Amino acid sequence: MQRIVVLGNAGSGKSTFSNMLGERLSLPVIHLDKLYWGPKWSKPALGDFRQRVEIAVSGAGWICEGNYHHQTFDLRLPRADLVIWMDTARTICLKRVAIRSFLNRPRADLPVGCSEHIDAEFFSFLRYVWNFDRETRPNIESERLSHGPHVPTIRLNNKRSIADFMAGLTLLSRNS
Repeated sequence: MQRIVVLGNAGSGKSTFSNMLGERLSLPVIHLDKLYWGPKWSKPALGDFRQRVEIAVSGAGWICEGNYHHQTFDLRLPRADLVIWMDTARTICLKRVAIRSFLNRPRADLPVGCSEHIDAEFFSFLRYVWNFDRETRPNIESERLSHGPHVPTIRLNNKRSIADFMAGLTLLSRNS
């Protein structure tokens, strides 16, 4: 496992898990939000974003977290060794998004000048999180199968499954 794509809803734990996994495997972590968003949540030109992603995933090993399936699956999935879905319950995702928006702290996985906060768009974002499995996930799955049908997929849905996965990595490294 040298090139891993981590997918999931907002608040599912993609960034936290990816950072943990990157540390464990000594691989760089690519946060797509950091490559996509500009200051104050400004959107880039699609070509600029794709170029940044293409450069980021050109290396021999990486963990790339974030969905951006329409824009980047064709760049990431053909090179990936593994896809990990963070299948966190939407109630937990909602809670995490609400807390981090309320706290309004800078996050390492976001560019400078982008922090989550409560504003008019916040409630639309909560609707997105709530409806993710019904409205967004089917599109991601369809494109994942289109661009990377050969890539094994693991689903982690709670702290226990994450701990078991990480323990399995420890066992693999000891037996190598």
